[in-house]
Amino acid sequence: MRRVTLRGFRVGFCRHPQRMAIRDGRWRPVEFPALAFLLVHPEEGPIVFDTGYDPAFFTATEPFPERLYRWTTPPTLGPREALADQLAAAGVAPGDVRHLILSHFHADHMAGTHRFSNAAIHCARAGYDAMCAGSRLGSVRKGMLRALAPLDFLTRARWFEDAPRVPLPADLAPFVEGADLLGDGSFLALPLPGHCPGHWGLALREDAGLHMLVADAAWSSDAIRRDMPPPRLTMALLGDPAATRATLHDLHRLRVRNPDIRLTPSHCPECASEWA
Repeated sequence: MRRVTLRGFRVGFCRHPQRMAIRDGRWRPVEFPALAFLLVHPEEGPIVFDTGYDPAFFTATEPFPERLYRWTTPPTLGPREALADQLAAAGVAPGDVRHLILSHFHADHMAGTHRFSNAAIHCARAGYDAMCAGSRLGSVRKGMLRALAPLDFLTRARWFEDAPRVPLPADLAPFVEGADLLGDGSFLALPLPGHCPGHWGLALREDAGLHMLVADAAWSSDAIRRDMPPPRLTMALLGDPAATRATLHDLHRLRVRNPDIRLTPSHCPECASEWA
């Protein structure tokens, strides 16, 4: 695997009872940060993994039934806290981003997609199809907002399912196969099923070692360490409980087998503090 660099950004947050994310959590509402990542490739330059929240989220949730999303999971996004604004402040123009990788199609992961208009969009066809299937209310119930997909989405989409398959490094066992997104081994996407249709993670190698962005396969590092899933009701509302449980268990096995690997969930306060 080619080495790349990574930097995380906190792009808004929502508040929800902790118990809905981990079985022995408290019922007290806590903040769940939305993390997005800048990946720098030696030839392709800046690449984005997920986008967090964006002002487009609030526009998309003005009408009904989409407003239900905003009511059930109230988000907060500060001024200039959108990922595109933070990147610009760090010297990375959104128009210079040539690749955007979406772990899945929940709104808190793709709301800023429209800000990266020059980027190829790497994502799962299964996730896109799930977002577009059925009624608007059905999409909202699944945590997806169709209005967040730019009009030229399909012309820029590069499906995970079509990328060449390659074996993963042995240090990532029990995960064995990934999709080589750029064809050079730098970014290997791998399915992490259960949370929702078309949910994938990303494996990469930094100077410090292997790093896997696990998106919402777990909502905290603590859940991975203790192999502690969300309540069954939460898993059932969003996806497939059995697959969610199996994926979390595999992440726990990976961490036990290879304690040096870095596993980063997208809503983990512990991980967010590293980039505060």
